[in-house]
Amino acid sequence: MDSDSAAKGADEPDWLIDEPLGRAGATAEPAIATPWRVLIVDDDVDVHVVTKFALSQASFQGRRLSFLHAYSGTEALALLRSTPDIAVVLLDVIMETPDAGLQVAHQVRTELHNSAVRIILRTGQPGQALEHRIVIDYDINDFWCKTDLTTRKLFTAVITSLRTYATLRESQQQVTDLAAALAQCGDTPA
Repeated sequence: MDSDSAAKGADEPDWLIDEPLGRAGATAEPAIATPWRVLIVDDDVDVHVVTKFALSQASFQGRRLSFLHAYSGTEALALLRSTPDIAVVLLDVIMETPDAGLQVAHQVRTELHNSAVRIILRTGQPGQALEHRIVIDYDINDFWCKTDLTTRKLFTAVITSLRTYATLRESQQQVTDLAAALAQCGDTPA
């Protein structure tokens, strides 16, 4: 791989996922499960690095994690619009504005109508907001002060969020399948 390709590959979100190398005459290998997409939203680069390191070995249901990165609320919303299968958002509250993270959460739920993505709010200044009001008003799934979120607690929060996301997506698919079956029944003459 030349240096340009290596540099490009390091910027892509799935670089932690090992892809099988093609071999001439090799039999078909089992498909690698699509990774869970986790969006890290924080204006502090160090938070991205530490979070990715803490979760680099995590997997759930045989699927690894793939990390996407946004450094502002605007970037986060652009990624959420273009990548509908993001399972978990680790979202900072204070970025370009004191409530940028809250505005992202609000837009995810009301404008993007995404009720499946799990939003874990992380703040470095917990005294700035009333946690119970935020969780209710912004449909937040978990709320942590960054100083309290150890590697173990972060792992637990992400895995439980992935479990909930998987269950919600399965339920949404069942509703879609049932609606299609009902529509087909309605089209069939009696």
